[in-house]
Amino acid sequence: MTYKQLIISTLTILSFSKGLSQKVADSTKVNKLEEIILTATRTERQLSSLPLPVTLISKKKILQSGTIRLNEILNEQTGIITVSDESGFEGVQIQGIASDYILILIDGVPLVGRSAGNFDLSRLTVGNIKHIEVVKGPSSSLYGSEALGGVINIITEKPKSEELQGNVSYRIGSFTQQDINMDIKQRFKKLRYGFFANRFSSEGYDLNPDLEGQTVNPFENYTVNGRVYYDFNDKLSLFTSARFYDQVQDAGFTFNDVQFEGDSKEREWNAHARLDQKWNEKFTTSYEFYYTNYTANERLADPISDDVLSDSDFDQKLLRPEIRGSYAFAKAGTITAGLGLQYDQLDRTFFDETVSFNSQYIYAQYDVNPIERLNVIAGARFDNHSEYSNQFSPKLAMRYKLTDAFAVKGSVGYGFKAPDFRQLYFDFTNSAVGYTVLGYNVALEKLQELQEQGQILDVVVSEDDLNNPLEAESSVGYNLGFTFKEGKWNSELNFFRNDIKNLIDTRIIARKTNGQNVFSYVNFDEIYTTGFEINTGYKINDAINLSAGYQLLYAYDKKKQQDVENGQVFARDPATNQTVAVTQSDYFGLVNRSRHNANFKVFYDIASAKANINLRLLYRSKYAQFDTNGNGLIDSYDTSFIDGFLTANIAASKIFYEDFTLQVGANNLLDYTDNNIPTLPGIQGYIKLNYQF
Repeated sequence: MTYKQLIISTLTILSFSKGLSQKVADSTKVNKLEEIILTATRTERQLSSLPLPVTLISKKKILQSGTIRLNEILNEQTGIITVSDESGFEGVQIQGIASDYILILIDGVPLVGRSAGNFDLSRLTVGNIKHIEVVKGPSSSLYGSEALGGVINIITEKPKSEELQGNVSYRIGSFTQQDINMDIKQRFKKLRYGFFANRFSSEGYDLNPDLEGQTVNPFENYTVNGRVYYDFNDKLSLFTSARFYDQVQDAGFTFNDVQFEGDSKEREWNAHARLDQKWNEKFTTSYEFYYTNYTANERLADPISDDVLSDSDFDQKLLRPEIRGSYAFAKAGTITAGLGLQYDQLDRTFFDETVSFNSQYIYAQYDVNPIERLNVIAGARFDNHSEYSNQFSPKLAMRYKLTDAFAVKGSVGYGFKAPDFRQLYFDFTNSAVGYTVLGYNVALEKLQELQEQGQILDVVVSEDDLNNPLEAESSVGYNLGFTFKEGKWNSELNFFRNDIKNLIDTRIIARKTNGQNVFSYVNFDEIYTTGFEINTGYKINDAINLSAGYQLLYAYDKKKQQDVENGQVFARDPATNQTVAVTQSDYFGLVNRSRHNANFKVFYDIASAKANINLRLLYRSKYAQFDTNGNGLIDSYDTSFIDGFLTANIAASKIFYEDFTLQVGANNLLDYTDNNIPTLPGIQGYIKLNYQF
């Protein structure tokens, strides 16, 4: 029996289970607790009362949907798109802002290890997650660099019961994809502990058999996480966590008819300790220490001659202590403040030496209700960095409750992203093609070395152009939203605008005698993203929940938009083979941005059968991957467009013998594939068995 036949058969059985149409007994009803958010304000706040655009993804939804990696569950949320880079890794895009500018946290502390600025979300398993919090828009007033476009915070679960609790699960799916989880947790009066282990592997797949090698090569990875909590008394508590991730993946590349083979390895350590002290009912403090280390290595060699094609290493370390406190005034709001320092170091093959950054920061936030129906949050942060100019990041947000069901909220904030190690210190020459890429801080010195070696034909920039420091990228973001929640309905509409300046990109600084170019980095682009998103949910009864979401997005480069308006951009019309001026209607916008994104979800709980089934439909309209006609922008004459497509994900679960849960499902049920989308290999069926104790 094939995966597809197994899925269809099981779903049919579940659909006709006894009592399918029976109403849920009143005794099963429970009062739903308000969802609590930490990321948006760094204090506990009810989700429904926040003046900021925030998405919360609950553990229940993660389990019911059958997702096992972070990229899968995020891709199903409105206004959040996962986009593959040239390496096949999926980064996240929020409000049209790329992965480079989205900060990824676990329990409030950042993760490192990005490929060309992109964070690979598939590194993170969701097996021990309590919930995921996503704050949209600039969040640098609390989190500093990389929070220009938003923050994603993964919250792990704190043990509550004195009985040993946990679960063990095994899942197998298409392409021999296997996911094995073990999660245990317990409380002993003052002591609590949690331990989680995951193994994830696949034999990979190939979307284009005409080419050598596979689209995704075989891999296996392991994640281990241990957490210990200790309550010294009711006013002093300690949280400690250690996490380890290790992955090995086959690698292969064909060059000059020689098949080079090897592997790529990734390893990550995180250590986190936090001491929380409650001085009295009004004043609390937290003392936090965090260290993480991410390493990656890839080696490709001819298996016969052992000639090495490439051998690269990446070793990044981050150390961050922080102190913060919160004081609640009597009927006058709450002030939260913190200070800390950050030391960031990277040793990489394409750097001359180990390089490091250090920065000191301080932030403060005031959360107040000046009148009963109005909530105001004002905050700011100051960052002093060793490699770029100081940054001041303010933010203001307000929410006004017009009625018990209807509220309006708005926010404006400043975000920034510091130039990264690659943009400042890169020294790379492609041995096959011959071009060179230099980081800004080493460009002048390396260019002089190339001139002395007789490799430079012409320098196209002045020395002064390479002496001015590279500026941090920055953004001002605006959000205006409306929320409605009454009875069975809940809806949220949010309009957004993000203006980004000093965008860092490559430019040609010299031409080599071999006909290739020397590139470096420069601040020049100004872009903006704007649009709106709407989410709505309707609870038909205690068993059936419907939800839908839609985002309209416009994302443009301001200078290129002006060039088009001035008639300075041209393209060749393939229909007439004539050169024509590109018009405003021809200018599509930035790469990898879809104008329309939508989702529709149905969740059906069958209480009498101890089962549930859900269907999630995801639509993404057309987008372009790169400029094909050489005019520097994406227009209607380009040929790299990927047509809009619809994917359907389905999952069904049933509880047996109280403690066992069987889940079957399929992602990409419509079997959509495209050679340009390496993360969509067609239908991916799976079956999972979970034992909970």
